Amino acid sequence: MNDKWVNIEELAEYLSITVDTARTWIKAGNLPAYKAGRRYKFKLSEVDEWVRSGKIKECDENGKKV
Repeated sequence: MNDKWVNIEELAEYLSITVDTARTWIKAGNLPAYKAGRRYKFKLSEVDEWVRSGKIKECDENGKKV
């Protein structure tokens, strides 16, 4: 299987959130991410699974569980 990888800007657009929100969720350990040097990379299949699992609903904009 050939999974698509995206950067944080593409991920924010994909999820219809801001880049700042994505960074907050990463720092809180909520969003599945990989560090490549100084940048984050995201496997869309993992992000899709994270959304389907309902975990996106557990995060507010500050990365805290609600």
